Amino acid sequence: MRVVLQRVNSASVTIAGETVAAIKQGLLILLGVEDADTAEDIEWLTAKIAKLRIFNDAEGVMNLSVTDVDGEVIVVSQFTLHAATKKGNRPSYIKAARPEVAIPLYEAFVDQLGQLINKPVQTGRFGADMQVALVNDGPVTILIDSKNRE
Repeated sequence: MRVVLQRVNSASVTIAGETVAAIKQGLLILLGVEDADTAEDIEWLTAKIAKLRIFNDAEGVMNLSVTDVDGEVIVVSQFTLHAATKKGNRPSYIKAARPEVAIPLYEAFVDQLGQLINKPVQTGRFGADMQVALVNDGPVTILIDSKNRE
């Protein structure tokens, strides 16, 4: 699993003119699922995200997690995070999981993260054409890959 995690002052997801998710302070997470992903990837990645200290404390130091600041979360599926661009100019998405594999893992990720942060996680709609808006705070943008645990 691969995520692009952004600390935001606000974020929203709109589909066909309808806002389906909107948050104030928190995290916007773009999630890419590949065929090799398992429940272990979900467990490791959600625990990492829930505890990641990227929000400022009273001294302006990134020392607080999303739960510490009572932040909200939106998770958006994004198969293009697994794009392979080595050959040619058209990305290949062969590593991205097909919907029958990706959807259950995506839903399990959302459920697990919600349990860890003790509040519902908002989402886009899997496979939909979504417009994602955000005000990145910092900016703070972090890439995390469960297959490359640095």
